[in-house]
Amino acid sequence: MTQPSFAFEPHATPVAASERAARIVNPGFGRVFTDHMATVRWSDDKGWHDAKITARAPIVLDPAAAVLHYAQEIFEGLKAYALPDGGVALFRPEQNAARFRRSAHRLAMAELPEDLFVESCRELVLAERDWIPAGEGSALYLRPFMIASETFLGVKPSAEYLYCVIASAVGNYWPGGARSVSLWVSKEFTRAAPGGTGDAKCGGNYAASLLAQSEAIRQGCDQVVFLDAVERRWVEELGGMNIFFVFDDGTMLTPPLTGTILPGITRDSILTLARDAGITVREERYSIDQWQADAASGRLVEAFACGTAAVVTPIGKVSSADFAFQIGDGQPGERTRALLKQLTDIQRGRSNDPHGWLQRIG
Repeated sequence: MTQPSFAFEPHATPVAASERAARIVNPGFGRVFTDHMATVRWSDDKGWHDAKITARAPIVLDPAAAVLHYAQEIFEGLKAYALPDGGVALFRPEQNAARFRRSAHRLAMAELPEDLFVESCRELVLAERDWIPAGEGSALYLRPFMIASETFLGVKPSAEYLYCVIASAVGNYWPGGARSVSLWVSKEFTRAAPGGTGDAKCGGNYAASLLAQSEAIRQGCDQVVFLDAVERRWVEELGGMNIFFVFDDGTMLTPPLTGTILPGITRDSILTLARDAGITVREERYSIDQWQADAASGRLVEAFACGTAAVVTPIGKVSSADFAFQIGDGQPGERTRALLKQLTDIQRGRSNDPHGWLQRIG
């Protein structure tokens, strides 16, 4: 079937330039939205159709829309960066497109062609490039998502879907620079189980993490870290980030992708950059008991989390109901800082891009 092209329907009353400039001075994260959004629809009889860039507006859904009852919903997150020469680029959007398609398959949803995913992001960024903030660490955050929009009650895959991309001007996730965060090890709750949706980027996975995250906050910690659902022993990931460990012999370790962990694009980028530098990185299981022992002995010198929003986040302290320990001196480590700088320099066009990860769009 022929792929639809994007019609442009400009917003009738876009935000004035002066007001836009004021909003993006200090936008925070995920609260300042642009004028437009991209939308494409799918149905059994028409396939993908009605692609357009249009005014950002509320979505009208019937109360019996399938997404509201059976949770067929997936999403992605990626950023557009302002380049030093005035251009704009996306970072590895084809990887987000591939993961989006895999998530759709797992939730029995229509699979958006990867080139249509990338084109939707390109077209929206080109329409909204004036919303990209100028500050260090700033970007235009894109949120592609898809929901089941058929009106029916009954447990089956929907026959209609709505795909959208919205955009948000964002600042540095950690104002003032990356800081070490504290983690709470959840013993009662798990994020995903074998055979489940742990490696799909669907809203249900994040909903399942929120009670544990609330527990972490109550215990005075910044984030929750989950153990496996079977043995409650192996470290898996945070509520929304992958995790890495750095040892005193220079090697690194990250939990393997066995179906219960989201295959992060930042995770894959860090693996590639570390191995390019000759660093041995193992994708192996790592137990919570070993983590505690290695931190106590000094064998573990750094740990960090990674994801699109914060890129790389140092981990300083880890707590649970029956233990607490510090990693190194509790401050961001040398390897963590180096990988953060190397990756962000590539994303922002300040250094060589040996793998062609930046996709320039204007």
